[in-house]
Amino acid sequence: MLIRKLALTIVCAVCCFTSTGVLKAQTDHGVRGGAPGAGTSIGSLTAGETDFFNNHGVPQFTQVEQVTDGLGPRFNLDSCSGCHIHPAVGGSSPPHNNPQVVRAPLMAPGNTVPPFLQLNGPIREVRFIRNPDGTRDGGVHDLFTIAGRADKPAGCSIQQPTFSDTDNIIFRIPTPVFGAGLIEAISDTTIKNNLASDPGGRKGALGIHGHVNTNGNDGTVTRFGWKAQNKSLLIFAGEAYNVEMGVTNENFQTEREEDPNCAKITTPNSVSGFNVGSTDPADILSFMGFMKFLDQPTPACTGAACSPSIQNGRSLFTSVGCALCHTPSLTTGNSSTTALNNKQANLFSDVAVHHMGSGLADGVTQGGAGPDEFRSAPLWGVGQRAFFLHDGRTSDLLEAIKQHAKECSFFDFFNGCTESEANGVIGAFNALSTSQKQDILNFLRSL
Repeated sequence: MLIRKLALTIVCAVCCFTSTGVLKAQTDHGVRGGAPGAGTSIGSLTAGETDFFNNHGVPQFTQVEQVTDGLGPRFNLDSCSGCHIHPAVGGSSPPHNNPQVVRAPLMAPGNTVPPFLQLNGPIREVRFIRNPDGTRDGGVHDLFTIAGRADKPAGCSIQQPTFSDTDNIIFRIPTPVFGAGLIEAISDTTIKNNLASDPGGRKGALGIHGHVNTNGNDGTVTRFGWKAQNKSLLIFAGEAYNVEMGVTNENFQTEREEDPNCAKITTPNSVSGFNVGSTDPADILSFMGFMKFLDQPTPACTGAACSPSIQNGRSLFTSVGCALCHTPSLTTGNSSTTALNNKQANLFSDVAVHHMGSGLADGVTQGGAGPDEFRSAPLWGVGQRAFFLHDGRTSDLLEAIKQHAKECSFFDFFNGCTESEANGVIGAFNALSTSQKQDILNFLRSL
C-alpha cells in the first residue's frame, strides 16, 4: 500500500507540474464545438450584393483551379477555400486532414510533400529569409509545381525548391477573412486615434507602442496580412491569387515562373470579360466581393448569457492589458456599401503592428513592419481556430499567450535579441491565479 501511494504521488507530481515546477491547472480545451459561428454573408446586403456574393463570390472562392485556368507553374494549393476552410469557408487551417497533404497526389503528382507539412498540422506557405548571396529575400517560395500533371504544357519539367536550409525558412499560415469588409471599412483616422489613445497611461507604463503599417506612396493605413502589409481586399486577393496559386491577374500580371516551357497560358490568366450589355468580372473581383460581404464571426455567447467564468475572463482580458492591443471593437466609417456603414466590428485588434521580440521574429520586412513586428491578430472567431501565431507553431492558446513574451538579458542584446512589447501584459497574466487564467482561456474560446 505504501509503495502504491508513493507511486501515485510521483505520477501526480509528473502530471500536475511542468518541467519548471509550476502548477499547471489551466488548460486550453481546444476548438469549441457546435455550428460554425461564421461563413455567412452580412445581413442587409442589397439584392445585387447578395447575388454577387452567392453567384460570383462563393463559386469562385471555392473553385479548384486547373492549369488551363492559370494554375501554377508553382503553387501552394489549388483553391482559395482549400486554405481558408475552417470552421467554414473563409476561415483558416482545419485541425485535421491538411489539404496540402491530402490533395498533393491529385493536384501535384510527382511532387514530394515537404516534411514540415503534417496531416494534422497547419496549412503553410514558405518564405526564404535570405537570397543565396545573403541579401534579404522575404518572398514566398511555392511548395509544388505542375510538372507532374497531365494538363501541364509540353516540356515543363521545373523542380520543387530545396527546403533543406531550415535556418533560412519561415512559415505563414492562412489568416481568416471573416469580417474583412468591416476591417476595410474602418477609417484610417479611427485606427490612428485608437492607437494613440492611452487611458490612464497604461500603454506607456507597460511598454506598448506599436504603429500602423502604411502604403509607401500615399501614406494610408495598410491592414491585411500578418504584417498588415496589404491596403485593400482587391490587392490582397490579387496578390494571393498570383503568389499562392500562380494565377496572374489584372493586379499582378507577370508570371513568377519565367521558364517558357511552363508558362504558356496567355497572361494575365484571369481578366474581366467585356461584352455588349454585360461584364464578366475577373476572379479577383469575385474573391474581393466574397471577403467584403462575409460577416464577422458570432461568439458562442455575449454578456449575461455567458458563464461566470467567461464573464470574468472578459474582465480580466481588459484588466491585465490584452485589450490594449487586441481592441475589442472599432466602428466602420461611411462605406459605399450600406451594410458596412457605421457598423461595430468586434475584431479584437488595433490593426497596428507591434514588436513581438526575437522569439517570434521571422526576419522578414514588409512595408513598414520590421523583422519582429506583426499585426495584432484579430481574435474574433478564435474559439474555433485550430492553430495560432503567424507560423502555426502551436494549437494551444495558453502556449500562444506565453509566446507573446520575450525578454533579453544584457548579453542577449549583443546577439541580436529584441524584446516584446507584450512583456508587461504577459507578466500580469502570469501573476494571475490558475483559475483566473482559465477564465481568460474560456473567454477566448467563446469568441
